[in-house]
Amino acid sequence: MSNTVQTRFRVEGMDCASCAAKIDKAIRRMPGVTDVSVSVTAGTMTVMHNGSDLDAVGKTLSGLGYGAKPISPRGQLAAVDVPAHGHHVHGPDCSHNDHGQHDHATIHDGHACNGDHGHRHEHHDYSQGDANLHGHDHGTGGGPWWKSRKGRLTIMAGAALVAAYGVGHLVPAVATYAFILAMMVGLIPIARRAIMAARMGTPFSIEMLMTIAAVGALIINASEEAAAVVFLFLVGELLEGVAAGRARDSIRSLAALVPKTALLEIDGKTREVPAESLAVGAIILVRPGDRVSADGVIVSGESAIDEAPVTGESVPVQKSVDDPVFAGTVNGDAALRVRVTAAAEDNTIARVVRLVEEAQESKAPTERFIDRFSRYYTPGVVAVAALVAVLPPLFADGDWSEWTYKGLAILLIGCPCALVISTPAAIAAALSAGARRGLLMKGGAVLEGLGKLTAVAFDKTGTLTAGKPVVTDILPFGRKGEDVLRYAASLEAGSSHPLALAILEKADEDGIDLLPAMAARALGGKGVTAIIDGTEIFLGSLNAAAERVALSAAHTRSISSLNDDGKTVSVLIIGEVLAGAIAMRDEPRADAIAGLKTLTDAGLKTVMLTGDNKRTATAVGAQLGIEVRAELMPEDKQRIVVDLKKEGHVVGKIGDGINDAPALAAADIGIAMGGGTDVALETADAAVLHGRVGDVALMIDLSKRTMRNIFQNIAIALGLKAVFLVTTIIGITGLWPAILADTGATVLVTMNALRLLKPIK
Repeated sequence: MSNTVQTRFRVEGMDCASCAAKIDKAIRRMPGVTDVSVSVTAGTMTVMHNGSDLDAVGKTLSGLGYGAKPISPRGQLAAVDVPAHGHHVHGPDCSHNDHGQHDHATIHDGHACNGDHGHRHEHHDYSQGDANLHGHDHGTGGGPWWKSRKGRLTIMAGAALVAAYGVGHLVPAVATYAFILAMMVGLIPIARRAIMAARMGTPFSIEMLMTIAAVGALIINASEEAAAVVFLFLVGELLEGVAAGRARDSIRSLAALVPKTALLEIDGKTREVPAESLAVGAIILVRPGDRVSADGVIVSGESAIDEAPVTGESVPVQKSVDDPVFAGTVNGDAALRVRVTAAAEDNTIARVVRLVEEAQESKAPTERFIDRFSRYYTPGVVAVAALVAVLPPLFADGDWSEWTYKGLAILLIGCPCALVISTPAAIAAALSAGARRGLLMKGGAVLEGLGKLTAVAFDKTGTLTAGKPVVTDILPFGRKGEDVLRYAASLEAGSSHPLALAILEKADEDGIDLLPAMAARALGGKGVTAIIDGTEIFLGSLNAAAERVALSAAHTRSISSLNDDGKTVSVLIIGEVLAGAIAMRDEPRADAIAGLKTLTDAGLKTVMLTGDNKRTATAVGAQLGIEVRAELMPEDKQRIVVDLKKEGHVVGKIGDGINDAPALAAADIGIAMGGGTDVALETADAAVLHGRVGDVALMIDLSKRTMRNIFQNIAIALGLKAVFLVTTIIGITGLWPAILADTGATVLVTMNALRLLKPIK
């Protein structure tokens, strides 16, 4: 058995790419740690370690100035509290009262643990050490930015700068000292963070570059600019925190849709209880206008449910007994009694939030490339800045002060924040936007890969079709169509067979009153019979009916025509007279034709892979306009997916059943349809939670828009740096524009990524 333990942390105050890089490097260097995954956008960190005590992890994070809380299996934060001290405050994602009910914290040998692996964490104290060393905060806090410690520090630095200008104007002789003092207000916390990061393995941090530039400016008597640059740096960091908080709050707001309380029904009485305490099987009352507090199935009542907060659908969905409802949706005009089908940590919204946060820790290929590039980029910038400062004075009689100034400006221009955040910011925004529409993607690599698909293979039943038969035709031969339906439904009353349910649903829809049936019995492989009004009634297959009565050629042709369309036909006989027939078929989803057309119009090859008989599959395929491969076993579906890949296609496989799992795993991207089996959902790389075929095209389009956004971000980050690099060397711009180029580019990149948060249509 493996001794590897996985623990997830909520990290407070981590809102920029350099934060994540410093944390990753520091934790990865610790003994016993085998892997680290940090998501700045989710504010989480996952650590794979050997199960040793977590004190060291907490102390390391505390030393860097961050707070951290392990996330327990039920989603509540464990008792371990890693408080930040000194200049650290909680980031915008921190809420001591509610961190969701969905995250799994510790997994040991495949089993969830409760923070107890031969040791306990409840009384660990991570607050040890010199509080003065803890100086990092990008977060804007839980309240307004000006109430956070970082906001207050920025305000103090700005006030000190204004005071220095005033003193310098009134007493010019002490102006230099006034600006030095103003600079120190902001630089001391920055320098502390730089030193701690260097000790933890990140010598080329943005704080270190800032510190070198500010100290260098003092050496060349540019104290006024040094103070201004430090203040602008703090403003830039504050803006980064605000922008990152917006992206993070988007997915967190989804979790807030679930009510905190529910009306639990016990022995005919209701009482208010915490929603997280609801057990599977409990009955809850949902009043008109209330949000549904748990995933469940309606046991009584009928109402229109507004699913827009979860699915994005603008039109309320009419639901009645046995229909599913989702936590966070809004009940319309009538009270409902709902049987809970999922605990709080496993409801639809909790699963969405959990999967998205975990996905944000999975890096896309582009993001991994940018990370590798930045590791060499920053030392390269330091080297270029040093050469610019030294070579012209040494070999071209340049002025030392002038070229040192330019070298310091290049240090600031070269800060990699905007470049490093360009990809994860866009991916986080896209994952959040997709989740709000019911489009789940398990990581940046999946999101990036979706846009590269050239072929999409669909399952039929439950994917392209609704997954249950419906009555399509009623053929009256000797009786009226209404009578045919009445007798057939009366025969099937109480049956749970899919075809029987289709007939009963049609009768209910048409308001047909049923007749009492006596001595009902099933005839294996043939049909069902009963006595109604003293007459024997039979409903069954064509062959079984032919054994009872003579069928005319016209009747046989009508039924055969329906069979050719892929429909199942049940023949009704009253006494010894042919009364009529009812045709049923698993019909295509309402949006299937439009969804497939969108894919083909985009140049993708579409194919249906089904285990159904060829006649039925061909009829449905003709209706949908899709290539059909029928009568397939699970291994056949897998083989066809592999063959498509050999032909050069990048293949996506969409399915909802256990028999789809091998093909889902074999595809480049496997997509599970909503309501599918757990096996399909676990095997797939992505999921369309609400079962719309058109959502597959939306998912692919979101991927393409995200990649365009990422390339725009990279162009902004590198383009601004290139422009200011040239203008600095030729003497047009200096330190002020240099820091604006860095912080401005970071904010622009983040705001551009946030455009992806707009609702998907």
